[in-house]
Amino acid sequence: MKEIEVIIDTEEIAEFFYNELTKRGYVPGEEELGELADITFDYLLNKCIIDEDLDFDE
Repeated sequence: MKEIEVIIDTEEIAEFFYNELTKRGYVPGEEELGELADITFDYLLNKCIIDEDLDFDE
């Protein structure tokens, strides 16, 4: 199987949740969005969908 590099940005996840929740009539706060983004990131790590890369030298 081919390996691909995917970058997961929790700020992008938070924005996605904000847009989707407001479409459904919810208005989440910034703190809640940050928590949802962190939980989503942790879920992806836990399911081995992504690996956390702590090397930020770009």
